[in-house]
Amino acid sequence: MLKKIRTVLAVVLFALITLLFLDFTGTLHAWLGWLAKIQFLPAVLALNVAVIAALVLLTLVFGRIYCSVICPLGTLQDVIARFHRKKNKYSYSKAISWLRYSMLGVMVVALAAGIGSVVQLLAPYSAYGRIATMLFQPLWKLGNNLFAKLAEEADSYMFYSVDVWMKSLPVFIIALVTLLILVVLAWRNGRTYCNTICPVGTVLSFFARFSWLKVRFDEEKCHGCSLCSKNCKAACIDYKTHTVDYSRCVVCGDCIGSCKSGALRYAAPSKVTSATKQAGQPAGDAGASAPDASKRSFLLATALVTTAAMAQKKEKLMDGGLADLEDKVAPSRQTPLTPPGSISARNMAQHCTGCQLCVSECPNDVLRPSTDLLNLMQPVMSYERGYCRPECTRCSDICPAGAIKPLDEIAKSSVQIGHAVWIQKNCVPITDGVKCGNCARHCPTGAIEMVHLDKDDENSPLVPAINETVCIGCGACEYVCPSRPFSAIMVEGHEVHKMI
Repeated sequence: MLKKIRTVLAVVLFALITLLFLDFTGTLHAWLGWLAKIQFLPAVLALNVAVIAALVLLTLVFGRIYCSVICPLGTLQDVIARFHRKKNKYSYSKAISWLRYSMLGVMVVALAAGIGSVVQLLAPYSAYGRIATMLFQPLWKLGNNLFAKLAEEADSYMFYSVDVWMKSLPVFIIALVTLLILVVLAWRNGRTYCNTICPVGTVLSFFARFSWLKVRFDEEKCHGCSLCSKNCKAACIDYKTHTVDYSRCVVCGDCIGSCKSGALRYAAPSKVTSATKQAGQPAGDAGASAPDASKRSFLLATALVTTAAMAQKKEKLMDGGLADLEDKVAPSRQTPLTPPGSISARNMAQHCTGCQLCVSECPNDVLRPSTDLLNLMQPVMSYERGYCRPECTRCSDICPAGAIKPLDEIAKSSVQIGHAVWIQKNCVPITDGVKCGNCARHCPTGAIEMVHLDKDDENSPLVPAINETVCIGCGACEYVCPSRPFSAIMVEGHEVHKMI
C-alpha cells in the first residue's frame, strides 16, 4: 500500500509540473504555479519560510518523501529505472560522503558568490526545468501544430499553430547532456544522482536521520534473502546487518513490497523491544507492527490533458507573397535586459535558479536563456520575435524563487528596464529614402516622436527622437522596425531598474 500511494502521488505531481512547463497558452500557471513554489531551492532563495518549514517538518515525520514524490527530477529517475526490466538489479553500497558534502559545499559557495551558472547545474528542479523546456516543450508544440493543421482542414479553430524555435543552443546541449547522464545513472544504479550529487538531497538527509516514520527491520522474521537490498534504488539497505541508511532512503517502498517474509515495515518507533539494530538508532526503536492498511487507503482523482507529438513543416515567411523576409539578428547590448520585476541584474544573479519556467511561459517569445558564462541559463530579453507587452505579467506571476518579483499591470507599465537607442546608419528613411515612423506609432508610452533629421530643413527625412525619461525599454520599437537584419532602433538594458 505504501508503494502504491507513493507512486500515485509522484505520478500525479510529476505530470502536473511537467504540464506547467509544457503549457504555452498561459492557462495553467494560475492553477499549477504553486507546484514550482514548493520546490526546496526556489523556496530557500525566495525566503519562503512557510514552505521551507513545511518541507522540513514533512521530512522529520515521513523521511525523504520530498525526493520521491515532490521533486520532478527524482520521479524522472524512477521512470527511467522502470524501463530496466532486470529484476533484483541493485545492491548495497556505502555512502560516498566526501562527494555528497563537496557538492553541497560548492552549492553554498556559489550561492554566496552569486555564481548562478554553478547553482543551476547542481539544482535538481533547475535541471528538470531545462529538460522540460528545451527538450519536451518543442515536441509538445509540434504535436499541437499537427492538431492545428488537422483542425484547419476541418474548418475548426480549436487549436492554433505556434512557432517552434531554438531559444539557446548551448542550453539545449546542457539539457541534453543532463538527461543522458541521468539516463545512464538511473538505468544502472537508480538514485545515484540523488545520493551523491544533489545538494538538496544532502540537506534533507540531515533531517531524514531523525524522521518519525522509517523503514524498520524485524530480525526475527528476516530470512536473509537479500531481496530488500537488491530492490533498493538508493542502495541504502544492508540486509546482512539489518541496517538502513536513513540519510539516503527516499521511502519509495520497493523494499517492503519485495520482502516475502514481512520483515520490513514503514512505521513509528515501537515500544516492544527486540534484538533489531538500526543505523544510528537504539535497538528498541526498530521493531514495529504493520499499520492497518485500511487507515492508509484513500481516493485520488486526476484529469490530465495531453496531445500527440508529430511535426508540421513551418512555411517560409513571405512579405505579401512577393519576397522573403529576412530574419532579424539580435543586437549586441552592452548591458543585458532582465525582465520587469527582477529589480536589478544583481538580484537576478542571486535568486534565479535557471529553471526556465519563465522562458517556457513567455507568450511573446521575448525571454531566452543567457549564454553568458557567469549567468548562464538565467533569462534575458531580446526582441526579434516579439516585445514585452506592458499588460503582460506572466513571468513575475510564475517565478518561484523571487528573482522576478510580482508586479501588477500598472506597476509593470512604470518599470524602466532600459531605454531605446537610435542607430542612424540602419534607419530606412535614410538608407532607402522612404517614410517610416513604425517605432513612434507603436511606442506604448509615447517616448518616440518623428522629427526632421535637419531641424532647419523641412524636406529632410523624418527620424525618431527618443525621450529616455519616458521610455520603459519594452522593445516595441525594436520589434516593429522594418530594417533588416539589424534594427535601426534597439534597447540598451539598465543594471538597476527604476520606476518612472
